[in-house]
Amino acid sequence: MSDIRQYPLRPPTSAAVTLSGEPFPDSTPIVARDRLAFGCDVAALVLLAVLAAIAFRTFSDYGLGWDDYTHSQYGQLLLDYYASGFSDRRALSFVNLYMYGGGFDMLAALVAKVLPYDLFATRRLVGAAVGLVGMIVVWRLGRRLGGAAAGLLALILLATAPLYYGHMFINAKDAPFAVAMVLLLYGLVRALQDYPRPGVWTIVIFGIGLGLSLGTRIMGGMTAFYMMLPTAIMVAHDMKAQGLRPAAATCGLFVLRMIPGLLLGYAVMALVWPWSVVEPLNPVRAIEYFSHFFEKPWKEMFAGQPVLVPNMPRSYLPTYLALKLPEILLLLGSAGLIGAVAAQFNRQIAPAQRACLLLVATAVIFPVALAIATKPAMYNGIRHFLFILPPLCVLGGLAGIFILRWLAERARLAALAGGVVILSGLVLPIKAMIALHPYQYAHFNTASGGVRAADNAYMVDYWGLSFKQAADELLGILDEQGTQTPEGRRWVVAVCGPHPPAEVELGNDFLTTWNAKGADFALMLGEFYCAELKAPELVRIEREGVVFARVYDLRGRNLSDLFTLPPIE
Repeated sequence: MSDIRQYPLRPPTSAAVTLSGEPFPDSTPIVARDRLAFGCDVAALVLLAVLAAIAFRTFSDYGLGWDDYTHSQYGQLLLDYYASGFSDRRALSFVNLYMYGGGFDMLAALVAKVLPYDLFATRRLVGAAVGLVGMIVVWRLGRRLGGAAAGLLALILLATAPLYYGHMFINAKDAPFAVAMVLLLYGLVRALQDYPRPGVWTIVIFGIGLGLSLGTRIMGGMTAFYMMLPTAIMVAHDMKAQGLRPAAATCGLFVLRMIPGLLLGYAVMALVWPWSVVEPLNPVRAIEYFSHFFEKPWKEMFAGQPVLVPNMPRSYLPTYLALKLPEILLLLGSAGLIGAVAAQFNRQIAPAQRACLLLVATAVIFPVALAIATKPAMYNGIRHFLFILPPLCVLGGLAGIFILRWLAERARLAALAGGVVILSGLVLPIKAMIALHPYQYAHFNTASGGVRAADNAYMVDYWGLSFKQAADELLGILDEQGTQTPEGRRWVVAVCGPHPPAEVELGNDFLTTWNAKGADFALMLGEFYCAELKAPELVRIEREGVVFARVYDLRGRNLSDLFTLPPIE
């Protein structure tokens, strides 16, 4: 069997090339290839260090979203469950969060007891750290499948994906789930490469990834479907070479060797999601619970129309992917998907390598196809599908380096032009991320017209992240004016948007309400369901000409309604 770490999307007979276009014929000393790999690895480590420094410098800029306050409570309740010797069982019935794992929430609650930051700032910092772990795994996965240059490009694509970067600071469920899923994918790729005798570390990575995936969202179990066709490729190859019985025996050995990973996964799942093991069928109950929409429906803007979230069209996910992902990621990721499928028909590529490519492609295609086919309730853009971005970036890294090598085999100038195109494509999301900071998660790509074009047609700051900056500026204005809290009461703030983040950011001198009557101020998201009030505007939070939040002065005015339509029907 040929070396499965050879670049997968071209025949073994092709000569390798450096990124500068210099050919590497078979007689080229191995040290030349090692220098390229070493340079790419150093660049990846430098990039990770820079990203870590930026994250540490900016984590406190990010505000709270709709779910943050409740998740912070869940994390503490889980710690109380363990600290009480399992007697404090409040975590096992807390709102609906017991249907999810709380690994991230527990970790953040623990770290907050050590670091000198408040709980919510610590959650931002821990989220950044978890997101960086996901980037490391993507780098290593891309490197394993396509070499050091492909790993570096995969890392760059993920680091410049505003959706991933923005959510890693603020999202307690979807971002950690994306990291857990790519860790599981990495373990499965290693297992296929080691087929039928995966090593100890492969089994450990697989087990931890499986446990964290299931223990974050039960839908992590869909990875069982990911493995069906890749495993069938390995079995079919063995059947052709050895016959049915030896092939079946080999597959049986593979399954047996993976059982310790399954047991480890169950233990990890139990640790981060204790409700899942209180009764054996609880994971099945979670699947049943999430198989239908479990909240009161509300409307979100899609394609210029307010639509109830259970009634979103099948085009919802493909449309948002096309609008929100950077153009270069869409192009290279799509090329990688095509290449991974095409590789299945190239018998010059080793079976294990074809199986790995198909596995990574399935990790992108299967969730999207399932969502289109089943048409579940869809809302909050595509945050629930954040987990497809890491494998898409891996495929994009493979495709990008393959394209550069293919061009270099024809002309050095062509390869240089291809590199310029890729670099230019990466500049666009970087510029947008800087302009939107700290609201990178709200990004819409340049081809779609950016957030300015999306403002009246789609949801932008759907999680109310801008309330932090708006609240800070209101507090600054009151302090600058020397305005004192009304005697005998607190300031009353009418809020159109998430109340817990507003309460946390404003502090104890403020009381939030849904009713504008008698309120001193109004804190309003810039979304379609929040009215523009006829009152003096104290604060306006804008990015790229789009209003994310406003604060109005309602003192001495009698306004009755904050909404353009009821938020819940």
